Amino acid sequence: MDDPVLTARDLVRDRFPATRAAFLAGSVLTNRRTPTSDLDIVVLLDGPPAPVRENLMYGGWPVELFVQTEATWRGFADQETAKRNSPLLAMCADGMLLVDADGLGASLQDEARRRLAAGPPPLSERERDYQRYILTDLLDDLRGCADPAERVYLVTHMLQRASELILLVGGHWLGGGKWLSRRLAAADPETHRALSEAAAQAIAGDAKTFADAVAEVLDRCGGPLWDGYAIR
Repeated sequence: MDDPVLTARDLVRDRFPATRAAFLAGSVLTNRRTPTSDLDIVVLLDGPPAPVRENLMYGGWPVELFVQTEATWRGFADQETAKRNSPLLAMCADGMLLVDADGLGASLQDEARRRLAAGPPPLSERERDYQRYILTDLLDDLRGCADPAERVYLVTHMLQRASELILLVGGHWLGGGKWLSRRLAAADPETHRALSEAAAQAIAGDAKTFADAVAEVLDRCGGPLWDGYAIR
């Protein structure tokens, strides 16, 4: 396959000649690049075909296109920020600015970096208690689980919940899939290592270390919560 940056520039030029700004993001720009890495490209236009998200092959590369107008870019960024997980802001903050016809690209990149640095909306007490309750309930299920298949599902779900709770309480951005692992590793490498290593052991059959690691997460985030918990 050709160079990812050159390929991304060619795609933007061929498909979107009226591009105001474009960013290339993702693992292809880092030492985390793998044989299955794709090109994540954000394109800013004045109008149609924006907004659209499209997957395609180009120059031998798998490509994910995120085509926006300035207005829809801000709308998506606001929606994602409310969920405390904004891939769009991250792509524009950390990505390579490929095209900047009128200064919009540099402006949006600066804005994305400021917004990411400011962090997500703070976690309310009600939200924190709900997360503690869910994780406490799952921990009780794991401690009583005797079915190997059920244990795999429980551990997987608990790993996600415990990681998210640490990030949320610490005021950090969330992530999905591999990005949840990366966010936690950056924010709290010790907890990331403890949870991920113990989760592998738990799936293999020994769940005690993982249960202890999750209990430690709960203790750091206000303690377990089940008896007396109510949603009003």
